[in-house]
Amino acid sequence: MKNYTFLSLFKKYSTASFWLIAATILALICANTPLKEWYFGLLEKPVSISFGDFNIFSHHGEPFTFQVLINDFLMAIFFLSVGLEIKREILVGELSSIKKAILPIIGACGGMLVPVLIFALTCPSEAGMMRGAAIPMATDIAFSLGVLAMFGKRVPLGLKIFLTTLAVADDLGGILVIAICYTSTIEWNWMIVALLCVIAMLIANRFNVKSKTCYLIFGAIMWFAMLNSGIHATISGVVAALCIPASIGKGTRHYIERIRNNIGEFPIVEVTDKHQTVVFSNDEIQMLKSVESAADHLISPLQHLEDDLREFINYIILPLFAFANAGVDLSGVHFADIFSGVSLAVILGLVIGKFVGVFSFSWLAIKTKVATMPTGASWKSFASVCMLCGIGFTVSMFIADLAYSPLGTDGRQMLDLAKLGILCGTIISALAGALLLNRTLPKEE
Repeated sequence: MKNYTFLSLFKKYSTASFWLIAATILALICANTPLKEWYFGLLEKPVSISFGDFNIFSHHGEPFTFQVLINDFLMAIFFLSVGLEIKREILVGELSSIKKAILPIIGACGGMLVPVLIFALTCPSEAGMMRGAAIPMATDIAFSLGVLAMFGKRVPLGLKIFLTTLAVADDLGGILVIAICYTSTIEWNWMIVALLCVIAMLIANRFNVKSKTCYLIFGAIMWFAMLNSGIHATISGVVAALCIPASIGKGTRHYIERIRNNIGEFPIVEVTDKHQTVVFSNDEIQMLKSVESAADHLISPLQHLEDDLREFINYIILPLFAFANAGVDLSGVHFADIFSGVSLAVILGLVIGKFVGVFSFSWLAIKTKVATMPTGASWKSFASVCMLCGIGFTVSMFIADLAYSPLGTDGRQMLDLAKLGILCGTIISALAGALLLNRTLPKEE
């Protein structure tokens, strides 16, 4: 069951990578062709849902633009999904015990510390530039697993688990950085409202309330409160996820017996003609509904919501985020800009920093017997997977926007260069990792 859960997660993210790539290419085309005016105009279109003078999608009275709606609202749903995965991994997955989690956690720590150090040493000490030091910290789980998925069964399961768990730990680190480093002033009135929502969800959890709607309503109120509190609104998604119960009310026996009883009493209808009419009685329909309800109760609210969000995240939110944030206008960018300033610091942080950090910390942990090498891996194949850790996109782009958008015109230029660095660093890491994997993984029979 555990491997099945992991493989479902692996398949989910490797599928999402295709749509991320497509949306990124489309954004770059729009930003650098005659579609430029339409593209940037679309991102600045105001969006609102109002009840009288009250606008849900507004901040300090200013309505959201389309891009802000994606980055502040839709990405809160993305982080809700991330939070659900983190909680599940902590409860029953690869983060559920020290023995399982120690290697990817140590690797993730190295993969966060070394890129920040390289960024700090590389980036000029100009005002505001160091705000982006956290940009190369995060490994994009969708892109990295997408590259790994190209090699199919050649990749040992241990390496797949290592990369997935490390990326989840990276996301947790990115969430902490967003909460701590990109919060300026706190509006305590709104913060109290957010805390009351958390308390309400914890009480609901304590009294065995399993309704997803209950938690989503309190989560939505908490999102609005955090939006106005000064803490980035996306953090509300993670906090809400940690409050959603992972248990089922009566255990599996009660619901399994109910399903068996209903199935045992349900009539068997032989269909001899594809146009044959089949009509069930009201009692039989109620039996089917009882089976459906029992099946729903067998899945905890945490996993149910995680499954409900999967396609919405993969096919709508992540592609929209890529489309809204990857469109870098290259008309004012010179080739030399890639090898200087923010762009160079991000590239080196991703390509060199992530590899050196993840591999060196993991090597030390394995050599000192604190952790063990992933099952089926060699040092060469392990190093190849560490190279993939330099693939940064979603969280890196998100942190770049938080770092440089508040700085006005100068920040806009630094943001474009940071995005360019993320794209270049991601491509280099992906290509290098793929080439190394092709050489180091066992060949297919």
